[in-house]
Amino acid sequence: MSKTNQIVCPHCMAVNRIPANKPATSAKCGKCKKPLFGDHPAELTDATFDKFVSKTSVPVVVDFWAPWCGPCKMMAPEYAKAAKAVEPKARFAKLNTQDNQHTATKHRIQGIPALIIFKNGQPVAHLAGARPAGEIRSWVESNI
Repeated sequence: MSKTNQIVCPHCMAVNRIPANKPATSAKCGKCKKPLFGDHPAELTDATFDKFVSKTSVPVVVDFWAPWCGPCKMMAPEYAKAAKAVEPKARFAKLNTQDNQHTATKHRIQGIPALIIFKNGQPVAHLAGARPAGEIRSWVESNI
């Protein structure tokens, strides 16, 4: 039997099995038929966060941010560039801490932007502050 990766759909939260030897970037959700990987990181909420990070078998990188945060706004396009370069080896997502305070508090987010890499639902690496795409990419690749 060939190895598969589980990828949670960012649109409907269905868990999809993708053969490891097939290009995941072109995969579509079996339930809603939308692309599993898009042009930007997945948007998470308090309601979707735990399932997304625990049911996705590849590492998940989460950007904790807020709409009023200047450095967060500056880093957003850099984070998206890093996502395009690294996905599908890791899954990139964002969580608005202003609207989703429960998850931000649970993960002890005290300053933003903050990046956390999750493996099997558990945090394994943290990076604080706005960073350029190349630095984000290097940090992710060295921790996955």
